[in-house]
Parts: sequence; C-alpha cells; structure tokens
Amino acid sequence: MTTTIAVAGKGGVGKTTVSAMAIRHLASKGLGATLAIDADPSSNLNMVLGLGLDWTVGDIREGMLSKVKESITAGGAAMGGLPGGVSKREYLDYEVRSSLSEGIEFDLIAMGRGEGPGCYCAVNHNLREVVDAIGSGYRYVVIDNEAGMEHLSRRTTRDVQHMLIVTDPTQRGIVAAERIAALRHELDINIENAYLIVNRLSGDMPAPLAERVEQLDFPLLGTIQNDPDVAEFEFTGRPLVEMDETSPLVSSVATMLESIL
Repeated sequence: MTTTIAVAGKGGVGKTTVSAMAIRHLASKGLGATLAIDADPSSNLNMVLGLGLDWTVGDIREGMLSKVKESITAGGAAMGGLPGGVSKREYLDYEVRSSLSEGIEFDLIAMGRGEGPGCYCAVNHNLREVVDAIGSGYRYVVIDNEAGMEHLSRRTTRDVQHMLIVTDPTQRGIVAAERIAALRHELDINIENAYLIVNRLSGDMPAPLAERVEQLDFPLLGTIQNDPDVAEFEFTGRPLVEMDETSPLVSSVATMLESIL
C-alpha cells in the first residue's frame, strides 16, 4: 500500500525544505522507495535533493500537444493522434517515466509549468492517471505543493493519508494555514489527516501564537527551530539532504514523521 504525504503552505514558509527532509528521512531509514512529486511550477525541489532535472511533466505535455497540432496540420490519418499510431496515454506514460530523476531510495517527478492557452482537460486527465500509476509502485509518495491546495485534486486521484501544513511563526502564517486546511473539505480526494508544522521558531513559541494554534481544528504536529546551517547550505547551493542528522531541521522532521507513520 502506498502512503501519500502532501506538504502545503503559503509561499516562503519552507514547504520545499520540509518536503526534502521528509524524503531524506524515509530514504535514510530504508522504509521503502519514495516518489517525490514537485508540484510547484518553480520546480526547485530537485536542488535541495541534489538531483538534476532535464525536463518536467509540463514540458512533456506541451511537447505532446505540439505533436498533435503538427499531425492535424499535416492532415494525416491520425487527425490529431500521434505519429506511428502511439496513443496519447502510451506517449505520456513513456515520457513521464523517462523524465524521472533517480536518487538513492527515492525518485523525483517535477510537474513544471502550468497550462498555456487552449484546452488541457483531456491531457491533464491522462497525466494524472499516469503519475498515479507510477506512484502506486512506491511505498511512499511525497508531494511538494504550490501555495494553497486547490490544484491537488488536479494532480492526483489517490487519497492523501497525511497533509502537512507548514507555517512561519506569525499570525498571518497561521491564518493562511487555517484557510489552506479548510480547503481539504472541498477537494475531490480524501485527506485523512491534517497537521500543522511551525517552522523557523527562535526559542519557545510566543504565548499569543500558541493560543491561536490551539484554536485550529487540526493539531500541531511539531515545531522546527531556526537552523543557521540552512542559510549556509542555501548560499552555497549544497543540497539540504546532506545536512547532518544532528541538525534541528533534520531531527525535528524525523521525529514528526515517526509519530504519524
């Protein structure tokens, strides 16, 4: 059975960092192969994981649509199909599997760019099925989402066992997290558990913030202390997955995951 973990939050709170630490923990403990899905159009999860990224699912989608348009223009027998009698689903399956960036005990798919002008409903439906089919072969799937959650059901049909909502230690961040959590009731997929993670704390959580957190309808999973080593890694471009196990960031995320898995 595949366990899906979705990481969400407003921009700049550390979603990608938490996603990378979750993937690092799952890989280091040998808990089964993990598929990382970078669902943020900026596509930089690969950098913190230390992987290259040749092309994204968005590139594949645009490439396929370009081939379809060429076929229509040529007026061939396919009339909107693909050369050689290849179905769109077969083409997407092959290309997406070829786009996988492979790490040790984890692989990465980057969704990349959003839709351009035109109708994308059919191709996005096929892509969702392809990505879900690939994910079913992994023990864990970790999805690093763009800000918000509205798009999640367009990315996957699978249930999400754990949604980790990341915030910075501010009232505005908590409000944004609460709004994101509320969206879980409106999606076409089932989200079994939602948790809050407060990132970049300096010392104890301030009392007003703690009181606000207690008012939420989803629990606080844990906090992450501000780690100066993160800035050093970011400055040099060194992958965050190479951080030492004693790092507050690494140990905090590991503890949180062990408590829910």
